[in-house]
Amino acid sequence: MRVSAHNRSPGIALVIVMIAITVLGILAAGFAYSMKVETKLAQNANSELELIWLGRSGVELARYVLAQQLALGCEPYDSLDQVWAGGSGGFCTSNSALAGISLKNYELGEGGRISVTITDLERKFNINIADEAVLQQGLRLVGVDAGDFSAISGSILDWIDPDNNTHIGGAESDYYQGLNPPYFAKNGPLDDLSELLLVRGVTPEIFWGGVATNHPLAAFQRRLGRVGSGSDIAAYAVGLSEVFTPISNGRININTASLTVLQMVPLIDENIAARIIEYRTEGEGFVSSMPIGSGGKTIANALLNAGLNPNVIPLIERYFTVRSSTFEVQVDAEIAGCKKQFFAILGRNSPRDVQVLSFYWK
Repeated sequence: MRVSAHNRSPGIALVIVMIAITVLGILAAGFAYSMKVETKLAQNANSELELIWLGRSGVELARYVLAQQLALGCEPYDSLDQVWAGGSGGFCTSNSALAGISLKNYELGEGGRISVTITDLERKFNINIADEAVLQQGLRLVGVDAGDFSAISGSILDWIDPDNNTHIGGAESDYYQGLNPPYFAKNGPLDDLSELLLVRGVTPEIFWGGVATNHPLAAFQRRLGRVGSGSDIAAYAVGLSEVFTPISNGRININTASLTVLQMVPLIDENIAARIIEYRTEGEGFVSSMPIGSGGKTIANALLNAGLNPNVIPLIERYFTVRSSTFEVQVDAEIAGCKKQFFAILGRNSPRDVQVLSFYWK
């Protein structure tokens, strides 16, 4: 039996209508998604400027706190129990402008929120004034093989010093020009510690500590042939980034330095460093409200109490301070669901002179 064309027409029309509806539905869904993305982008763009001002406000809050801390005449030191470092504050705080100030979840403006973290850079050793012995001690604390000490420390010194004379085992521009891509040795002080990742022998593992092959900067090192893969990657307890800084007043704050950093100073081993930290605490595990350098707890007394020979204390004491003058500030800002991290370096000269040395974000 033959089916007439007239009977087939409704079925074909129905199929065409269904296809048209499907296509229009897809186009509508695509348009709605596109509008949602555009709306989100517009919202983020509107929030970007507000986030920047929140970040700058966080830096200003840090400046205020650091200025007020320095103005406290009854606390002539910087320590980890103070407000700027995230502590509850020393014995002078309750009667000062710092009373009641919180650096975390600080509400600002309409719906804005910031959290501020302040870290003094004097808790680390300034790499730009480090000699070969100090650099090798840093490598020893990281856990680098002793056979690599001379090559890595020599390369770091060659990167920093202004001449083109190569230290034993070191590297100058002629070595780096042979790499792909080629570059020159800086022959000047480090501005950012991550420059060490460009130095011959300094792998991401040595720089960051642990197994850092997944760190974004490791890709560049691997391309230069400085990083292996798999089981040949060594793990380190700490990294150079934890013991060195390129910016500080040149001395270590004995009240904020870690157990590892204290061992960067000649003649101070792990046991002596542990005694120094024990001496600056008062049993509860917090930094003392009368830290080393105030009253009877002087740096000299701390070193003597830790078991050092009195004859060498004047030589070692010169490495330390009880005041910090350079600080890194991290501001975590949030508004309308948008988040951004900001960073700044502050230089504190007096309560009326706390300068912003740099300000940037990621």
